[in-house]
Amino acid sequence: MFYKIIRGLAVVLWRLYFNIKCVGEENIPESGGYILAANHQTMNDPVFAAEKVKRQMYFMAKAELFENGFLRWFFNKLGAFPIQRGKGDSGAIQWAAKLIEEGKILAMFPEGTRSKDGKTLRPKSGVAVIAHQTKASVLPCGIKLVGGKAHFRSKVIVSYGKLITYEELGFHEGSTHEIKEASIKIMNSINQLLEEQP
Repeated sequence: MFYKIIRGLAVVLWRLYFNIKCVGEENIPESGGYILAANHQTMNDPVFAAEKVKRQMYFMAKAELFENGFLRWFFNKLGAFPIQRGKGDSGAIQWAAKLIEEGKILAMFPEGTRSKDGKTLRPKSGVAVIAHQTKASVLPCGIKLVGGKAHFRSKVIVSYGKLITYEELGFHEGSTHEIKEASIKIMNSINQLLEEQP
C-alpha cells in the first residue's frame, strides 16, 4: 500500500513537472517475475521507469543511501534494498533472485551508475547474472531525456520494448562469455529503443 501511494503521488508530480510520453506499454507483462532493465541518466529514472508499470518494482540501491535511518526506512518501504557496489555483493544478488522467483519485478540499471553526458555506458554483468540464475526474462526500457537535461516541462520519452526471453539471452553453461554477450544484447535493446525516438 505504501508503495502504491508514493508511486501514485510521484507519477502525478513528475507528470506536472515533465512532459512525459510513453511508448510500448503493451509490452509490459501483467504477471510473473522479470527484470526491467533501463538506461540511467538522472535520479528521476526510477519514477520514469515505473510510469506505466502498475505492479510494485523492487530496486537495488547503493548501500550509502541506507546509512541514514529515515532514508533506510523510506527506501525499504519502497522495496529498495542495498548493494555494495564493486564488491560482488552475493547477498544482494541472492535477494534479487528471490524476488524474481516469487513473481516480482526487479528494476535494474545495467550501466551500474548514471551517465554524465547522456550517452549510454558499457553494461555491467549484474542483469545477465541474475537473469541466468533465475531464468528470468528481461524487459528493456529506454528513458530518453530530450535535450539532455532535466528542467521544467522538458520532454521525456519512456519506451518499453519487447520482452527478451531467457532463451533469447543465449545461456547454456552461464560462462563469462555468455554473461558478457547477454549483457551486450540487453544494452543493445535499450539503445535501439532510444534510437527509435526523435
